[in-house]
Amino acid sequence: MGDTTLTYTMRGHLKIHPLLDHFVSEQLLPGTGVAVDRFWSACGRIVDLLAPRNRALLARRDFLQQQIDQWHKQNPQPDPLAYRQLLQRIGYLVPRGEPLQIQTQNVDAEIRLAGPQLVVPVTNARFALNACNARWGSLYDALYASDVIEDEEGAGRGNEYNPLRGARVVDFGRDFLDVYFPLAEGSHHTLKNLAVVDGLLQVELIDGSQTTVANSHQFCGFKGTAAHPESILLRHHNGLHVEIQIDAEHPVGAKDAAGIKDLLLESALTTIMDCEDSVATVDAEDKVLAYRNWLGLMQGNLQEEVTKSGKTFTRKMNSDRIFTNPMGVDFSLPGRSLMLVRNVGLHMMTDAVLDRDGEATPEGILDALITSAAALHDLKKENPPAREDTSLIRNSRSGSIYIVKPKLHGPEEVAFTDTLFSLIEEALDLPQYALKIGIMDEERRTTVNLTECIRAAKNRAVFINTGFLDRTGDEIHTSMEAGPFAPKNQLKNKPWITAYERWNVATGLACGLFRKAQIGKGMWAQPDNMEAMLTQKIAHPKSGANTAWVPSPTAATLHTIHYHEVDVDQVQKSILAQLENYDWEHELNAILDIPLLGEQALSTEEIQAELENNCQGILGYVVRWIDQGIGCSKVPDIHNVQLMEDRATLRISSQHIANWLHHGICNEQQIITTLQNMAKIVDEQNCNDPLYQPMSADFDKSIAFSAARDLILRGREQPNGYTEFLLQRYRKEKKSPAPKKIIFAAPGSRKSCGVDFG
Repeated sequence: MGDTTLTYTMRGHLKIHPLLDHFVSEQLLPGTGVAVDRFWSACGRIVDLLAPRNRALLARRDFLQQQIDQWHKQNPQPDPLAYRQLLQRIGYLVPRGEPLQIQTQNVDAEIRLAGPQLVVPVTNARFALNACNARWGSLYDALYASDVIEDEEGAGRGNEYNPLRGARVVDFGRDFLDVYFPLAEGSHHTLKNLAVVDGLLQVELIDGSQTTVANSHQFCGFKGTAAHPESILLRHHNGLHVEIQIDAEHPVGAKDAAGIKDLLLESALTTIMDCEDSVATVDAEDKVLAYRNWLGLMQGNLQEEVTKSGKTFTRKMNSDRIFTNPMGVDFSLPGRSLMLVRNVGLHMMTDAVLDRDGEATPEGILDALITSAAALHDLKKENPPAREDTSLIRNSRSGSIYIVKPKLHGPEEVAFTDTLFSLIEEALDLPQYALKIGIMDEERRTTVNLTECIRAAKNRAVFINTGFLDRTGDEIHTSMEAGPFAPKNQLKNKPWITAYERWNVATGLACGLFRKAQIGKGMWAQPDNMEAMLTQKIAHPKSGANTAWVPSPTAATLHTIHYHEVDVDQVQKSILAQLENYDWEHELNAILDIPLLGEQALSTEEIQAELENNCQGILGYVVRWIDQGIGCSKVPDIHNVQLMEDRATLRISSQHIANWLHHGICNEQQIITTLQNMAKIVDEQNCNDPLYQPMSADFDKSIAFSAARDLILRGREQPNGYTEFLLQRYRKEKKSPAPKKIIFAAPGSRKSCGVDFG
């Protein structure tokens, strides 16, 4: 097996994994002004102070769950009023306080504007760079490569450029310009020439007539010379920009009467770089990879060698985009998304840092400290002048660090995070409230207490959102003893989910998030189905959400069209005007209406179909997580439709089957047989992946299959229905089946400090 000895470095009373210690000492801290000893000393103080409180909060979750479980067992046909009284009595539901307006300051413009948001695993440098650079996206590329443009009538994609398809793309683009940037006379379809004359946009049409944009304020800049611009920059009333790119030598521009080669749309205003749901980070090696990539993003120097179509090139972060305004003065626009980082939740522990007793420490504390320290490199840069200089790449121009916190349960856990952030600000000499928080409304205890959760972080709040998957997973686990839940595809049609979506927006606006913070909606999970997304996802801005998650840069460019069509500010103003008549009590009762199966009778075939759908999805995701360490990817469902999967999808599916098993809708042998049958299908779906390891060859030896099985059969006992604990255990077994001998040594020394672990 080789040497399995691992020497931890002693830093004060903390024991630091050598990979992490080297990263912090040699890469993270140089240039920040924070000394290594000071950093780890602060970490030790924070761990000593907050780790016990972290444990107490987790114990509080368990206590509340036990109380709810016991009540449901004693009340098999619960009275809604009595149930709500229980939640109030045990402190699960807290009183809603006085009206609140958040006091968050120094927020970047991207947080206040309405537009798409990407979420990507920070461990994948290529994905991270693609998302970062998705601030600007080619409308032509997005249309040509997607199903928005139909393949019929000779307009298919194929391997070679299809002029007919290209013409339809151009027509779509001209329609877009006509709707959102109309000309005073005529149509963008008849453009012949664009120029800037005396600070105004001059448009020549193919009939020789001259015109301009109907709203002169929409023209805000250009590149190149005024007489022969390389591009024209337009700005919609919503603040989003569109760049008309002109190049008559380009293959597309050469066939265009005005030489237009593309329309570049301002797309993903913000991106969440994820250390949580979409990654598979189970040890110090994985964590350092995540931290190193985030550091590179904050320093502005992250790069990745990419091979595409047989060619290798270096992908790096885009510089800012430089334009000349109508008065002839150069100015810049950000070339990248504003980046937020999602840390892990309170329930995660890491052995990358061990406390004075040799115990794993709360991973969320380490995440917050290190991701904040990495962001010091960004905050110490000067805002760049209006020139393309990648050495001056900035993320936050307002001096803020944006940390999204998932899986917080109620206001006391938000308050805990607020305290953690204050201690980190003190440790890193950051201004008070420089660390901003995104509160993910994905646990029921947070939903029903959302006002008080926001109050607990009123000086930091920049983001709330809704998410069907995790929220439903928690809904099932919290009410596990209440009875069998309705089939998964029926849950979205139950009253609780629509009430939850309305409640989130109404609460955010009532708490002063209008033009100060993001109110977000969940992911479009079908990255290859952009036509349906373009039809359906407009519901998110129409609901009053000023951002929503999309699965790719292409999706971001297409989804941004919705924010041109819908004036989210006006929607939010309308909701604000109606809040005095909002029935908070009725909405809360609807949220607490548990979506059970009730008297509905399911046939044997319906039950089996539900099991197969859930089991196939679980296996398709878990086998990549366990065997290849892929935390988020496109996974084909049982009908071979590619879906974006992460731990949230796994949580809802595993909890749903666990609930049906507990209430006798199905039995254990039925589940095992279904898992085995679905494993064969998943193996077939992945037969072209050279790294794939089939499960059905030997179910007993497949670690991935064992993990999927336990996620269901042991799902009821998992705290809050989380999948992380079993996934971490089985992934570690896959990575390193041999146990390590651990010793502790002083910095720079190989001498044992006298503590051994088997």
